[in-house]
Amino acid sequence: MATPTLSEMRRNLFLMGFLKIPMLGRLHPKLLHIDDEKIVLKIKLRRRSKNHLNSMYFGALAIGADCASGLHAFYFAKKYNRQISFVFKSMSAEFIKRAESDVTFVFNDGKEIEKLVLKSKDTGERYNRFCDVTCLNEQQEVVAIFKMESSVKVKN
Repeated sequence: MATPTLSEMRRNLFLMGFLKIPMLGRLHPKLLHIDDEKIVLKIKLRRRSKNHLNSMYFGALAIGADCASGLHAFYFAKKYNRQISFVFKSMSAEFIKRAESDVTFVFNDGKEIEKLVLKSKDTGERYNRFCDVTCLNEQQEVVAIFKMESSVKVKN
């Protein structure tokens, strides 16, 4: 049981964007922190992530929330040396203010995702869980909150 390092997870994020999810690759999210409980990543406000109002486009915010909450499943799969099937079953978002700067995505429910992975590992069943992703602008003001329903199944 080896805990993945920040550099390993950054490499995995890059490869996922390059090989599997081109839209993720186009936005170049930067993984700032990852541990068993928390993930922090950032998407810069630039031409590719802006809308016509010069704020971050809804799709870019959704990709950041997807990435922030989804990476934990792959983190724990790597930690426990398992293959997983991971998808988002549903999502809801509350937009509080326009994101007119780079946005930092914070996910603090890592322990809940770990419980899902371990439970699925033991039973072979698929399990779902709602988790929150908080989106902050450069002034550390909340610009959006996403509720992501993660669905995890460990492959045998």
